[in-house]
Amino acid sequence: MHERLAAEPYCYLTTTGRVSGLPRQIEIWFGLRKRTIFMLSGGGTRSNWVRNLLADPRVAVEIGGEGFRGRARIVADPAEEAAARELVAGKYDRLDSDWRRSAVVVAVDLEP
Repeated sequence: MHERLAAEPYCYLTTTGRVSGLPRQIEIWFGLRKRTIFMLSGGGTRSNWVRNLLADPRVAVEIGGEGFRGRARIVADPAEEAAARELVAGKYDRLDSDWRRSAVVVAVDLEP
């Protein structure tokens, strides 16, 4: 993916409301590595956007005016989780934060 997109300050993540079935969009900090977007949920799995993607992992993401489709997942692999925490927290100068250490790591694997 283009470096310009990785440098954008935030992305827009659209999930499907688990109760309403309607699109729900949030603005969120992110990190981009190849075709995977990483985000940290400070509210853990209690956050509505995380609860929505657990019910339906199909999501849309907009970065710098470009739209993408993908599948979201909670990152379970310890190495991938550590790299994602470093990527996202480092981008926003939050390497020494509770948010970096305790947030749930979410990945969106983008469709080709």
